[in-house]
Amino acid sequence: MWDEGRERQDGLYTEFMSDWDAARYHQVSDPQRAWGRRVLDRLSPATGERIVDIGCGTGRLTADLHALVGASGRVTAADRSWTMVTEARRYLPADVSVVQANGTEMPLRSGSCDAVFSTATFHWIPDHATLFAEIHRILRPGGRLVAQAGGGRNLERLYTRTAVLSAEPEFSGFFTGWQDPWTFAGVADTRDRLTRAGFIDPDVSLESTPTGFPGAEQYAEFVKPVCLRPHLDRLPESKRGAFIERLTRMAAADEPSFTLDYWRLNIDARKP
Repeated sequence: MWDEGRERQDGLYTEFMSDWDAARYHQVSDPQRAWGRRVLDRLSPATGERIVDIGCGTGRLTADLHALVGASGRVTAADRSWTMVTEARRYLPADVSVVQANGTEMPLRSGSCDAVFSTATFHWIPDHATLFAEIHRILRPGGRLVAQAGGGRNLERLYTRTAVLSAEPEFSGFFTGWQDPWTFAGVADTRDRLTRAGFIDPDVSLESTPTGFPGAEQYAEFVKPVCLRPHLDRLPESKRGAFIERLTRMAAADEPSFTLDYWRLNIDARKP
């Protein structure tokens, strides 16, 4: 399954921003795990299958996947974050292969896996055309891609507020040259990219999944490591608290309060 010539060294894919606080993400990522469980149900993995989890994070869903394919199966967990890979290696059984890799350049042989599974990851990969072409390469004929990521108007309210706040005099100097580090693709362009990559019968849809929190503390503790890491990376420690506090106060006035406007892009496709 491994292509030794394509293996990547530790640390290669963390240059775009500071690495994740993997331990904290593991603690607060219950919404992502709940969405991922539904994607896992769509995948319906069979005993003995060879499946790759792209963007495995700390491995919470990978562990569920591993249990479903059984001892005769093979699960490979990939993430471009070294902190996530380190946490996943601690969390997952020893027979799960955990590798640091970008979804656009996987260290796997062509046609080596039965399925690719991914949740909450593709929106962090700018080049979806190359991503889908690489997934098509590593799938065997008849193999399937089952994934979910942020798409469409995902977190539009939160990120509109961050754009306005980032332009205020207190913060603007730290956001010079800012470019959004995410790609929230739509249904039509995703379906077109899948078709161009060689997939057949792509089923793509957007799903509104508003996610609420019981209070200001829980809201802030979630958005800091999950949604606002790129923004906080730009700010000195002395400014981060004020930035989060302003956004949390705005969320308190929403109806319902402390609710994130998540939209999930669901992807199901098959290699002929």
